[in-house]
Amino acid sequence: MNSIVRVVLGSATGTMIEWYDFYIFGSLTSVLAVKFYPTGNETFALIAYLATFAVGFLVRPFGALFFGCVGDLLGRRIAFIATLSIMGASTASIGLLPTYRTAGWFSPIALIVIRLFQGLALGGEYGGAAVYLAEHVPDRRRGFYTSFLQITAGLGLVVSLGVILGTQRFMTAASFQQWGWRLPFLLSIVFVSISLYIRIRMKESPIFTHIKASGTQSVTPIRDAFGKWENLKQVLISLFGAAAGQAVVSYTGMFFALFYLQNIVRVNAHTSNILVAVALLAAVPFFTVFGALSDRIGRKRIMMGGLLLAAIFTFPIYKAIQKAAGNDVISVSSTKDKVTGDIHLTPLTRDAVSGDLVPAPEAAHPNQPALVFLIWLQTVFSCMVYGPIAAYLVEAFPARIRYTSVSLPYHIGNGVFGGLLPVIGVSLCASTGNIYAGLIYPVSVAALSFIVGGIFLKESHGALIWDEVHLTALPSEAASD
Repeated sequence: MNSIVRVVLGSATGTMIEWYDFYIFGSLTSVLAVKFYPTGNETFALIAYLATFAVGFLVRPFGALFFGCVGDLLGRRIAFIATLSIMGASTASIGLLPTYRTAGWFSPIALIVIRLFQGLALGGEYGGAAVYLAEHVPDRRRGFYTSFLQITAGLGLVVSLGVILGTQRFMTAASFQQWGWRLPFLLSIVFVSISLYIRIRMKESPIFTHIKASGTQSVTPIRDAFGKWENLKQVLISLFGAAAGQAVVSYTGMFFALFYLQNIVRVNAHTSNILVAVALLAAVPFFTVFGALSDRIGRKRIMMGGLLLAAIFTFPIYKAIQKAAGNDVISVSSTKDKVTGDIHLTPLTRDAVSGDLVPAPEAAHPNQPALVFLIWLQTVFSCMVYGPIAAYLVEAFPARIRYTSVSLPYHIGNGVFGGLLPVIGVSLCASTGNIYAGLIYPVSVAALSFIVGGIFLKESHGALIWDEVHLTALPSEAASD
């Protein structure tokens, strides 16, 4: 059992650091938007920054293909050591990057290039970690063990928020705005070094070692994974019936909730970060609860349940958030500058005396316990879909093309469908004036995945991936399970 614990820790810690690196960028949106883009129009800077954030998501499928091939040809371990190294170097580079005021347009261009490398690295990381971990653990407990990997996304965001809050606490607001924001990025060097040390000492997956020794590994993973209809069909079902819905449900609870608190109902940014971090930490145990439950009653039933609950209750939850914030924001004003053409976004409330719509002030006395509960509830829906999905994806594809096949649907779902959520959400709010318009997109995608998954997704929790490669001896942990 100790060896499985080491595999879980080695896979999960590295993945958590990669998520930390990736989410630091999003967690500092309100601070950095005006650092790397022209000043004078905060809404333009916000949308441009969110678009740059989305670039890192959109490129993830390409990273999935590249590192998927590396993982299926050369080994799972080699691939996810490379992804961690690239991610660490990219994140540290943001901490050293000059701002727009100092370097002009070189700054946002360089930032976009760095985000491309971050996205490529993350595109290869998750599939490698999921496959590596799943190929070490017993068939009957795969949902439980791989669910620890799912915790890393939420923990990565929590750690990023914690580092930001800690940094802010030990310096003045002016110092943080001027140079302190660089420290969370530079701190990544320490985290990555520790994680790299752990990963370098890990051995290759026993299943990959077997297929390599037996000569049954794929020499053309992309063609074998996507050139044959039977496997391509499974990729498409996994994408539209699970991964796309999982992505929007997860990112609504983590990212849109933070944006909504800070920019729509005007809860103080510091308070918003704490509320989201507390809610995510409170939800963390449910990843393993639903992962373990999927070993007993099946992956599909739990994932479809999470998608359905999210599709039904997302709008009511955000209406409740608006009330709990104690800031009666009615709509969002969107005005276009006649000279520059830029869009200005302003939350509006009704003046108690005149009855006119006026810019909403910062929420004075938000109901913090209620807000934590509402964000937590969204995250529990995410846990239902996200907790079992790694086990499902691994079980859905054969070992010889598993890394490539798992990585692509997951990262198209999360990179494209999930990555576009902040930009689409903000744009819908700006174009309609409706504070809830941004929710149309995630609710629609969740409903689509529920329908596709409900019809076409096959239950996989009985899959015996150890039998597939005809290993003569299971790991001691599997044999004794």
